[in-house]
Amino acid sequence: MSIFDKIQHAIFGDKGLLGTGIGAAHPAPTPEPASAAPHAPAAPHAPAGISPAPATPVLPVTPAPTAQAPVDVEAILTAKAAAAGRPSNWRTSIVDLMTLLGLDSSRQNRTELAHELGYTGSTEDSAAMNIWLHRQVMTRLAQNGGLVPADLRD
Repeated sequence: MSIFDKIQHAIFGDKGLLGTGIGAAHPAPTPEPASAAPHAPAAPHAPAGISPAPATPVLPVTPAPTAQAPVDVEAILTAKAAAAGRPSNWRTSIVDLMTLLGLDSSRQNRTELAHELGYTGSTEDSAAMNIWLHRQVMTRLAQNGGLVPADLRD
């Protein structure tokens, strides 16, 4: 599981909003084929040399997928910060955000996250990378069904 996937899972849980990979959506479920077609009424006898048309199998009706309500990322993170009982600057700090979510916030992991998200700047400039990472994570969470305040996104 990628670091970004771990962040998503820590916030969204198993809400079914998020797929694997960077922002991938779940594929639509495919209906299972009917195990046996219901009995069709017997076709009237056709004249000699003409085959009756095969009965059309009746497939089960699959309900349309229901849209899920967006997940309030800000409310979840605020509640986690309150429950942690210690100050957290998760609104601006990628390190505090990852720590709040119980993830390894080491420079190595942040550099790996930067590569996952397509960072093109220097990873030696950790301050610039961290600011970019935080905004990208918030933007991607919003793109994947999270309700994220505009001032936290790119």
